[in-house]
Amino acid sequence: MNAHFTEETMQTGHGACRARVYRGATLLTPPPVVLHFHGGSFVGESVAAGEKVASALAAAGAVVISPEYPSACLSPFPAALEVSYAMLSSMRNRCPQFAHKKSMLFVAGEEAGGNLAAGLALMARDQFLSDLKGQILLSPLLDPCMATASFRKYCPQTSVQLIADGWQRYLGERSGLTHPYAAPGHCTRLGGLVPALVITSEQCPMRDEAEAYAERLRKAGVPVETHVLSGGAAWLPANTSSQENWPVQEQMISGIFSRFFQEAGAKPN
Repeated sequence: MNAHFTEETMQTGHGACRARVYRGATLLTPPPVVLHFHGGSFVGESVAAGEKVASALAAAGAVVISPEYPSACLSPFPAALEVSYAMLSSMRNRCPQFAHKKSMLFVAGEEAGGNLAAGLALMARDQFLSDLKGQILLSPLLDPCMATASFRKYCPQTSVQLIADGWQRYLGERSGLTHPYAAPGHCTRLGGLVPALVITSEQCPMRDEAEAYAERLRKAGVPVETHVLSGGAAWLPANTSSQENWPVQEQMISGIFSRFFQEAGAKPN
């Protein structure tokens, strides 16, 4: 896929934030702006870990902003969500250089980044942020219980403790609670959310919780599109065993992204 990025410094209500801004060879009209969050189990990785998905989003015709968000090692919930929401809510005013003034805004993320994207969609609904038009969730971490059949079967043993520690650090003193923004899979009020695109794979540890969330969104009247790709989810930061699947998966998800943007109102050039 032909996408490139530049390093930028974004200004939010919480100060400056480093970010990568990705653009593809061809943009949709007006180009969607996607605030994208990388994975890493809340505590690991950096913005570079999200390059696969960010590049696929850019190749679909969007301008993609991938920020460095606070690690739960130092700042548990709601720090990362608050910084991300400050960026989302001020993006149209603070970032006019990245896209057209009529560009639609989306949130996206994989794994822990998918958790943030889902939490932001909930927060945007509650704060009446009408600029947000869609949420894109790839293998999102939604349920700290980690008890689904797909998680038990497909999560590598080396990753189980990493994800468990990440959840504990992210939830912090709230580890005995399930705030809906922190654990969207436990949210009981899903009506009124923006349309969702949920993508997993057959051998994805988060497949069951993602599909369950998608079904609950549908029952709440939220437009939802789901895709389960074959094999493992090569976009997961820790899933090195599925990297050979990435070229095919990248082409597939980029096409899925493009159709999702066009269904929201973007047009091909």
